[in-house]
Amino acid sequence: MSEERFELNTLYELLQERKRLLPENSYTTYLFQKGLDKILKKVGEECTEVIIAAKDQDKKETVYEIADLTYHILVLMVEAGISVEEIREELAGRHVIDHKIKQEKMASDQE
Repeated sequence: MSEERFELNTLYELLQERKRLLPENSYTTYLFQKGLDKILKKVGEECTEVIIAAKDQDKKETVYEIADLTYHILVLMVEAGISVEEIREELAGRHVIDHKIKQEKMASDQE
């Protein structure tokens, strides 16, 4: 039995569909119906829970809370019309900048 590989894009697309269809008895529907303030409140709560779990050095709980935070961040992204690709491009751009800065620093250190 082959297990399907989980992808953030797949979850993002599911969240977009949930926003469009608003199925009953869905937590995601609840968040979208309550709107941006509720979504932001949940993102804040999940951030705090990640910090507490990490501070306690509880890896299992930290992973669990990061997963919750990731879900709520993706809900926020759908609500704000921000795609996973836009985030990937932003991070890739930062990597290029960081890489160039490191190269420049190494070159100046060798002078």
